[in-house]
Amino acid sequence: MKHLAILGLLLAIFGAQPTLADDRAIAPGGTLRAVYLASNPAQAVQDRATGAIRGASADLARELGRRINMPVELKPVANPKAVIDAVSGGEADIGFVAFEPSRAGPVEFSQTYMLVRQSFLVREDSSIRAIADIDRKDQNIAGTVNDSITLFMKRKLRNATLREIANDPAEIKRLLLAKEIDAFGANRQRLTNLMKDTPGLRLLPDNLFGVPQTIIVPKGKAEVLTAINRFIDDVRASGFLKTAIENSGVVGLEAAPAGSWQPSVPD
Repeated sequence: MKHLAILGLLLAIFGAQPTLADDRAIAPGGTLRAVYLASNPAQAVQDRATGAIRGASADLARELGRRINMPVELKPVANPKAVIDAVSGGEADIGFVAFEPSRAGPVEFSQTYMLVRQSFLVREDSSIRAIADIDRKDQNIAGTVNDSITLFMKRKLRNATLREIANDPAEIKRLLLAKEIDAFGANRQRLTNLMKDTPGLRLLPDNLFGVPQTIIVPKGKAEVLTAINRFIDDVRASGFLKTAIENSGVVGLEAAPAGSWQPSVPD
């Protein structure tokens, strides 16, 4: 009876997994072309020496390619708009990008598969000790142009002044240490990278919010969106997503809970 119970459990697990073998509409050209944000280590990182790409989003793309029996072409692009443009313009089949209300329109967003925790880097001697101290009068808070946290702060900051700056690590550190900005917001991995080998900077212990990461597909392809959402459900349930996140070694990532069907950010 014990063996039958185990067999029944295995059948329930594996029998419930969706098969994407017939979902060739995802990549009609025969190669799954995926784009991601080059500057976001939460998605993937490319080795400068070898060109190898690793990370949670890269693992998901390869797993999706395996399931539809197609080779995978991963391409880093410069910014979120480039991800959206590549998918909406037919240069890529899927894209990895954070959902943000202002980006809705030219593509379809999947359910949220991962949350990327956002916080701030400040000077060691700063009076800013937690997220609650950020939105204060006479403080200059910075984020990179069109980054999710910057778009969020545009809507939410009421007292502090927001500065949108270029994604230049050396300049960001200079601005902080020179007291030209009081805090810089980004995901925790980017902030951790910035803080390395730079005495005098401190990462806040708490988070502003978790940026919802999604997979985008071309507008009007309902059957492709359904297949992608089914795929996300499965990699979450099977533990593949959790393992991919852990293997990435990136700070501040977590699998989005089941039922994250409507991508959103806090109001």
